[in-house]
Amino acid sequence: MKYKPLGNTGLLVSTLCFGTMTFGSSEGFWKTIGNTGQAEADSLVKASIDAGINFFDTADVYSEGTSEQTLGQSFKNLNIARKDVIIATKVFGRVGPGRNDVGASRGHIMDAVEASLRRLQTDHIDLYQIHGNDSVTPVEETLRALDTLVSQGKVRYIGCSNWLGWKIAKSLSISEFKNLARFDTLQAYYSIAGRDLERDIVPLLEAEKTGLLVWSPLAGGLLSGKFSRENQKPEGSRRSEFDFPIVDKERTWKILEAMAPMARKYNCSPARISIAWVLAKPVVTSVIVGARRLDQLQDNIGAVDLKLTEDEMKLLDEVSALPPEYPGWMLPFQNANRLGVVQHPLTTTQTAGRAR
Repeated sequence: MKYKPLGNTGLLVSTLCFGTMTFGSSEGFWKTIGNTGQAEADSLVKASIDAGINFFDTADVYSEGTSEQTLGQSFKNLNIARKDVIIATKVFGRVGPGRNDVGASRGHIMDAVEASLRRLQTDHIDLYQIHGNDSVTPVEETLRALDTLVSQGKVRYIGCSNWLGWKIAKSLSISEFKNLARFDTLQAYYSIAGRDLERDIVPLLEAEKTGLLVWSPLAGGLLSGKFSRENQKPEGSRRSEFDFPIVDKERTWKILEAMAPMARKYNCSPARISIAWVLAKPVVTSVIVGARRLDQLQDNIGAVDLKLTEDEMKLLDEVSALPPEYPGWMLPFQNANRLGVVQHPLTTTQTAGRAR
């Protein structure tokens, strides 16, 4: 296993993070995601620890809180020391029927953190993340609440998830000028089939030294190896019932076709290649992998040791490239000779005029 600093901090996290969205039993929507019981969860957590993973991600809304509860109990059942694991959880989604049982207000954050600490059976959360964009609460209110939790020692680092670039930039500026805890990470969707993040957000993260935690590197299972142009709705696949996240399917089939020879060469699944591609991107801090079975988890873990060649990365980059979009296509045009030989269209004419 490899490790990286969590954003611009000294905390080292494994480059694979085990995501526990499938943990816990529930009905309705969450039943579709997964119903991993305590015994199965213990096996998956143990396999993660044995592989060197020290980073675990959950959220208060996953399986209506039972994901946090199951993860916390797994650490207890396996006698894993609290100092040896990095626990990340999230707040924002609706957790009750009340008007304020949702969002990123100070009131909801203060209530939610106590509930998460209780379910996780711990006195602190290593990384506390705002799970979504709150269109009602002022950003400063959210940051002040999180800063209070950091000061109290209940939270050690903070992050956000699924935020727009302008709002991340605004929050970082507020933190700097108001001397508040700053977001150390963004948790966002990023995969070889969905590279939208590269347009504006990746440059922002690189400039601000903010870590990127990747969710759904397999595009909701589309890159798992079960799907293909000829088999677009395999039986028993979660994505066949819940078509999420949104991707360009035609581009995805081309990506999978380009991966096929690589999968044969390395004797591995397209899933492993897809995760290896994400891990190779310098902006990525950690990739969140979720699994309902040990063999799935072990296959994902194998991506850490899979190093694609420059030619293979180039091929995958080309086949998965985003279509040009303004102002992105204007930037290389205007900066083509920024550091090269100066070639001004008036130079020759002006010189010739002076010579006459």
